[in-house]
Amino acid sequence: MNPPGLRSASPPPAGTPWRAQLHEIIYEAETPAGKAFDVALIVFILMSVAVVMIESIPGVGERYGSPLRVLEWVFTVAFSIEYVLRVICVKRPWSYMASFFGIVDVLAVLPTYLSLILPGSQSLVVVRFLRLLRIFRVFKLAEYLREAQILQDAMVASRRKILVFFMAVLTLVVVIGAVMYLVEGEQSGFTSIPRSVYWTIVTLTTVGFGDITPRTPLGQFLASIVMLIGYSIIAVPTGIVTSEMTRVQGRRVSTRACPSCSLEGHEADARYCKHCGASL
Repeated sequence: MNPPGLRSASPPPAGTPWRAQLHEIIYEAETPAGKAFDVALIVFILMSVAVVMIESIPGVGERYGSPLRVLEWVFTVAFSIEYVLRVICVKRPWSYMASFFGIVDVLAVLPTYLSLILPGSQSLVVVRFLRLLRIFRVFKLAEYLREAQILQDAMVASRRKILVFFMAVLTLVVVIGAVMYLVEGEQSGFTSIPRSVYWTIVTLTTVGFGDITPRTPLGQFLASIVMLIGYSIIAVPTGIVTSEMTRVQGRRVSTRACPSCSLEGHEADARYCKHCGASL
C-alpha cells in the first residue's frame, strides 16, 4: 500500500516523451519518485549551506578548508545539473528561468563559479536556503501553500497602494531631514541634508541608533513629532495588506506544477495554468 497522499508510480503510457517523465520526478511531489527527489534535494541544500557556514568559522576553515571546498563544488555541480534538467523538461524554459524559483536556482550556483574570479564570494551560496520554500510542496502541506498564495496575491494586489504610500513617506523624510539640518546644524551632528534624512528614517522607523541626537529644544520637539508619526506610519502598510488578504481568502490551491512553465499555486479545481494556459 502506498503512503497516504502519494500516487502509485504506474508505468507511463506508450509514447510518453521522456521529458514528461522527467517533469513528473522533478516538479511533482505526489509520486514516490517525485517525493524522494525533493527530499534528497532538501537534504543537499541543508548540507551545502552547512558546509559554507562551517567554513566561515575561524580555525575550522583553515584546517579543513580543502575538503570543505571540494564538498561545495560537488554540491554546486549537482545543483547545476538539476537546474539544466529543470530547464529541459518544461515546455517553456524561459518562463521557469524568469520565475522566482528559477532565479533562486541560478543564484544558488552562481557564487561558487564567481569565487574563481572573486575569492570569498562563495559565502553568498547561503541564498540556497530560499530553495527550502519548496518544503511546503514536498511534504504536501497544502494549507501552508494556500496561506502563502493568499499572502502573495495580497502583496501583488496592494503593490500600487504601497508604492504611493512609500513615495509619501520618502517625501516626508526628505522634508523633515532638511528642516532638522537647518534647526540643528553641524554642531549637533547634522552635517548634511542626506545625514539628516538618515536620522529621520532611523527615528521614523523607531529604530533609534542614537548616533545622532538633536540638542536644541526645537529639534527635540520635532524629533518627538517624528516618533509619534512613526507609530502611525507603521500601521498603514499592515492595514493595506490585511484588507487585500481578507479579499482573496477562501481560495484552495494544490501542489501541482504546470508542465509548460512550472508555475505552482493553482486552485484545486483548475484545469489549465493561470499563467500560460497549458493543460494541467
